[in-house]
Amino acid sequence: MIRYGVFLIAPILFFYILFFVNLDKNNPAVTATLAVAVLMALWWVTEIVPLAITSLLPVVLFPVLGVMNGKDVSSTYFNHVIFLFLGGFLIALAIQKWDLHKRIALKILLLVGTSPAKILLGFMLATAFLSMWISNTATTMLMIPILISIITQLEDINLKKDVKHFSIGLLLSIAYSASIGGIATLVGTPPNLSFARIFNIYFPNAPEISFATWFFYAFPIVIVMFIIAWLYLYVVFVKRGANFKSIEKSNLKLTYKKLGKWSYEEKVMMIIFVLLAMLWFFRADIIIGSFKIYGWQNLFKNPSYFNDGTVAIAIAIILFIIPSKQQKGKFLMDWKTAESIPWEIILLFGGGFALATGFKDSGLSQWFGEQMIWLNTVHPFFIILTIAFVVTFLTEITSNTATVETFLPVLAGLAMSIEINPLLFMLPATIAGSLAFMLPVATPPNALIFGTKRVPMIEMSKTGFFLNIIGIVIVTISTYYLGTYIFDIQLDVFPDWVK
Repeated sequence: MIRYGVFLIAPILFFYILFFVNLDKNNPAVTATLAVAVLMALWWVTEIVPLAITSLLPVVLFPVLGVMNGKDVSSTYFNHVIFLFLGGFLIALAIQKWDLHKRIALKILLLVGTSPAKILLGFMLATAFLSMWISNTATTMLMIPILISIITQLEDINLKKDVKHFSIGLLLSIAYSASIGGIATLVGTPPNLSFARIFNIYFPNAPEISFATWFFYAFPIVIVMFIIAWLYLYVVFVKRGANFKSIEKSNLKLTYKKLGKWSYEEKVMMIIFVLLAMLWFFRADIIIGSFKIYGWQNLFKNPSYFNDGTVAIAIAIILFIIPSKQQKGKFLMDWKTAESIPWEIILLFGGGFALATGFKDSGLSQWFGEQMIWLNTVHPFFIILTIAFVVTFLTEITSNTATVETFLPVLAGLAMSIEINPLLFMLPATIAGSLAFMLPVATPPNALIFGTKRVPMIEMSKTGFFLNIIGIVIVTISTYYLGTYIFDIQLDVFPDWVK
């Protein structure tokens, strides 16, 4: 009922802002952009209108209200970040098609062990690793069937009630480790891609946020969050009440054996998977302090012409031209499989990019920044802490991608207003968008796990609240100390590329 109320109030607020609010007498586009942003944000929250359809509103409303030219708005919906997502998802679908994900997951479980604590660790390692390279949504979807089969085996050799508590912990571990692992790379979770594009929209002259640069910043956060999450889930779901007979390692070996020998397709996909990671990682120059590794793009005449989307699409195309041995006359990838690409997410990206461009071109982000100029007297550490806190808990009730895409333009304007490096505010907002663990609507992995109907809401909320607080603290400390080093952020210097 509340959702429908918010849904109906949204257009009323839209028209009220449009006709009765005047943020800038000399520039009506500022007020118009705010009206569109409020309408989109509230409709994104309710999800009564599909997220993708809400994301298309700027295509119509920006030209009508004089915010942006229709041609310019449309062009924001398809760019190199979208191609990075498309390429990454095509590769993920190919991995799924040939069951390589199952082999990787089961192999990790076999290597780690079969005691309850080790099963928990094994599933978290497998999920976090896959989520670094495949979207966290796809990873969770791939891991659930494997996990359910393990839970079923446990229930077959024990009473269901004895396994129930542990099975809840296992399911939560999949959702949490998918979100945590996805932080590590630009392709791991949609908010990361949104950040890369919106940062580029606002600061085209800034140093590139490459795959490797992002990894060096985010991976330490992943390691710390992963360890804390595993220890916490171990205490709550293993140490307290895991009194049951565990799976024999022979059963896991039997499950792995059923996959058969490595097929030609699996071998080729594994090679391509590793090649993709290496090409992404070593594309641009890696510079940390005085340490520098030259990227492979320098081998070409115009190295700046390359981006991570170029690499993703190049590898994806190769999948469509390498023949399959199992399916004669076909290839590793086909268009029927590719039709599973989540176009809703692509349009959601586009809507966020259009909104960010509207914020910039209309001057709304600058207006917001001017209203918050008093923050120049507050220490940046506490501003980062506040940003992480607000985004984390707001994401609990909204789409994490929509939340990040709404906040980033405002934070860019704030940073310019108080003359501080925008990365200091935009980085923690992006990471915090993936560290909401309490409610099903917070992130896609949470929703998918809740959809199994094996995880009570109260368990997810209780467990997630602790991890939310830990995430806020870790993101704040990591950004202020590690982020400033990796991205060469000097607190007392306003970078030239912002001006």
